[in-house]
Amino acid sequence: MAETNKGSQNSGSDSSQEGLPQGILSDEKTPNLDNEKADEHVYIADTLPLSRQLIFIATICSAMFTNQLGLGQTMDIVRVVGDWYGITNTNELNWLAAGFSLTIGTFVLIAGRLGDDFGHKKLFIIGMGWYALWTLITGLAVYSDQVLFIFARVFQGMGPAVTLPNAIAILGQSYSPGPRKNMAIAFFAGSAPIGAIVGFATGGLFALAWWPWVYWSAAIGLACLGVFSAWAIPPQPRNDVSRNLTMRQKIVHLDPPGCFTGVAALVLFNFSWNQAAGVGWEQPYVYVCLILGCLFGVAFFYVEVYWSEDPILPLAAFNADIAFVLGCTACGWATFGIWVYYAGTFVMELNQVSPLLLAAWYSPVIPAGLCAALAVGRLLGRVSAAWVMVIGMLAYLLGSILIATMPTHQIYWGNFFFSVLIICIGMDSSFPAATIIFSDAVEPKYQGIGASVVMTVVNYSISIGLGFAGTVEREVKKGSDTYDDKKRGYRGAFYFEVGLSGLGFVMSLLFLVKEYLRKRAKAHEKVESA
Repeated sequence: MAETNKGSQNSGSDSSQEGLPQGILSDEKTPNLDNEKADEHVYIADTLPLSRQLIFIATICSAMFTNQLGLGQTMDIVRVVGDWYGITNTNELNWLAAGFSLTIGTFVLIAGRLGDDFGHKKLFIIGMGWYALWTLITGLAVYSDQVLFIFARVFQGMGPAVTLPNAIAILGQSYSPGPRKNMAIAFFAGSAPIGAIVGFATGGLFALAWWPWVYWSAAIGLACLGVFSAWAIPPQPRNDVSRNLTMRQKIVHLDPPGCFTGVAALVLFNFSWNQAAGVGWEQPYVYVCLILGCLFGVAFFYVEVYWSEDPILPLAAFNADIAFVLGCTACGWATFGIWVYYAGTFVMELNQVSPLLLAAWYSPVIPAGLCAALAVGRLLGRVSAAWVMVIGMLAYLLGSILIATMPTHQIYWGNFFFSVLIICIGMDSSFPAATIIFSDAVEPKYQGIGASVVMTVVNYSISIGLGFAGTVEREVKKGSDTYDDKKRGYRGAFYFEVGLSGLGFVMSLLFLVKEYLRKRAKAHEKVESA
C-alpha cells in the first residue's frame, strides 16, 4: 500500500505551514539529528523588524492578489474580447475566463511538490516569471485569433498555480503558529477581492483605449514583482531529505503516474462541461471527453491508493471531516465563480453597464473584504473554524439569492450592492477556515497537502462551476439570443448558483453538528474517566 512513505516527503512544502518542516521528516529518516533541527528551527519572519515584515507579507500576498487580478481583468471585458474575435455564441465566452482557473486548479498540487524538492522561494520567482510571459502572449494574441488567446489564458494560469502553494508554504516556514500566522493567512485571503477589483478596474480602463494593454501592463507589473520578490522574500530553509535526493529520486518523488492521470482527469472533465456550454452535448467528442475524464479519475485513485509509494494526493489522510471541508469549499467557490461572471454579464448585457462602471459596482468588495479578513484573522483561534465556515456559506447563499432575484434595470443600490457586500464575506472566511479545519483533521505527517488541496478545490471549482452554469443557461434559453431568452438563461444560471450555495450551507451545518457531537462525546469520556 502507498501509506508507508506518504508523509515523509509530502510534508516539505506545506507541512512547514505548521512550523515543522524538518521535525515531521525526521520521524522516518534521522530521528535524533532532525528532531534537534526541528527544535532549533528559526521562524525567519519573527526575527524581522516590522517594516520588513510588512514588505514580506505584501510580497507573499501578491500571489493571491495577482491570481484574482488575472481572473478579474478578463471577466469584465469578456464581451469586448469576444466582439474582437467575432464570437457570436455567447456560451463560448465561458472559455475566456474558465481556462485560466482550470490550469490553476489542475497544477497547484504538482507545483507544491516541486517546491518541496527545489525550494519554495525559487518556485515563487519562476511562477511570477512564467505568469508575466504568458500574460504578455495573451495580449499579443490580438494579432492572431481566439484559439491563441484561449491557449495563452490556459498557460497563463500555470503562473498562479506555481506561486500560490509556494507562497503559503513560505508563510508557514516563516511564522510560528499563533495569532500573527493566523493574521498573515487572513491577509493572504483578503488579497483576493482587492486583486479582483483592480483587475476589473484596469480591464475597464484599458478597454476604453485598446484591450490588449490590460495584459501588457499586467505583464510588466508581474515581471517587476518577480524581480522584487527575490529580495523581499528571505532565504528559505530546505529540508534535509529533498536536499539529499538525486535528480532521479526527485522525479520519482513527483509521482509521474499520479500527476499524469490526475491532470488528464481534471482537464478532460472540465473541458467537456465548458465545451458543452458552447456547442452542446450533441457533439460526440464532448461526452467522449467526459467519459475519458471519469476513467482517468478512476485510474488516478487506483494509482494513488495501490501503486504510488509517495502519492501526490495521499488519500489515506482523508476522512469525513475532509469530505465536509472540500464539499463546502467547492460549493462556495463555484458559487463565487458563477456570481462574478453572470452578475457582470447580466448588467452589461441587459442594463448596458460599461466595463469601467462595472468595476465601480464591484468596488465595495475592497473595504468589505478587508474588514472580513481582519475579522476572520481575529476570530480564528477564539471561535471554532466550523462556525467561520458556516458564516462563509451563509454569506454565499444570501448573496446568491439577492443577485438571482434582482429585477432588470434596478438601481445599483439595491440587490447588486448588498450582494457584493455580503458575498465577499464568503470568500474571505471559507478559505482560511477550510485550511484550519483541514489542518486539524489530519495527522501531522499530512499537514503538507492542506493549503494545496484547498487551493486546488477553490480554483478548479470556479472553472467547473462556470461549465455547469453555462450548460444550464444554454438549456434554458434553447439557443435563442433575444433579450427575454437571454434573461431567462441568466436567471437559470443564478438559480443553479443558489442551489450550489444552499448545498454548501447545509454541509457546513452538518459539519458543525458533527463537531459539536464529537466534542460532547469527548467531554463525556473525560467525565467518566475522572
